[in-house]
Amino acid sequence: MSFFNSIGRSMTRAPRNPKRSMTPTSTTFPAETQSPTVANTNSKQMGPPAQKPLYLCSPFVEAALVKGNFKTIVMLPKYVDIMEWVAVNSLCVFIFDFYTNLNEFYGVLTEFCTQHTCPTMSAGTTLNYTWINQDRKHVHLPAGTYIDYVLTWVQNMLDDDNVFPTKSGQDFPPSFPSTVKHIYRQLLRVFAHIYHAHFAQILHLRSEPHFNSLFAHFLAFGAEFELLEMKDLKGSSSSAVGIGALWERWKGMGILAV
Repeated sequence: MSFFNSIGRSMTRAPRNPKRSMTPTSTTFPAETQSPTVANTNSKQMGPPAQKPLYLCSPFVEAALVKGNFKTIVMLPKYVDIMEWVAVNSLCVFIFDFYTNLNEFYGVLTEFCTQHTCPTMSAGTTLNYTWINQDRKHVHLPAGTYIDYVLTWVQNMLDDDNVFPTKSGQDFPPSFPSTVKHIYRQLLRVFAHIYHAHFAQILHLRSEPHFNSLFAHFLAFGAEFELLEMKDLKGSSSSAVGIGALWERWKGMGILAV
């Protein structure tokens, strides 16, 4: 179900919630960086077979705060216009809340995500995300730096009334659909890195039910409203995204819609 075909229509949105305190991030992007609109991936050489990730092992893969299929909590309510549902509920509340919750999780993990432990933005055994700087060059960044840039960029987007209008009757910009999808893609990459590199710390905090539920809700909403690209979720045969296997596992368990 897509809402982008008629996005040009004016609509009324609820007032934005007050900004919450965030983990420390750069207030602006350094000169050598830019908005992550075209960030790509880069694969390493194949190494020895990796052990099964903890997030795919029982009982961790089943841990959740919500039982049943997450599709039931993201479906369009009866008699509600899809534009109003997605624009008001997802973009004013959903993206803000998912961004905030993910940022708060990452804030707890920052001491473990250092240049030494995470020299690249890894998301699989053979996958590292690269940043494209203002010179249009692919550069490897430490995961902490990459995530800091992403979270700062998303915060700036959410605070910009030209991107996310808050006044009644104000039109959404023509670039709105691509902006929303790109925000989704970048948040997915942060999830992917945390699962790949820091799930052990999530377990140590006994937060796997909360983090799994957050991510499952994120995936369910993205799939329901076509914000999620399968190529971003699964990667390629030579550069697989680790959480792609989690998506398939949850579908088989009935947590996500088939």
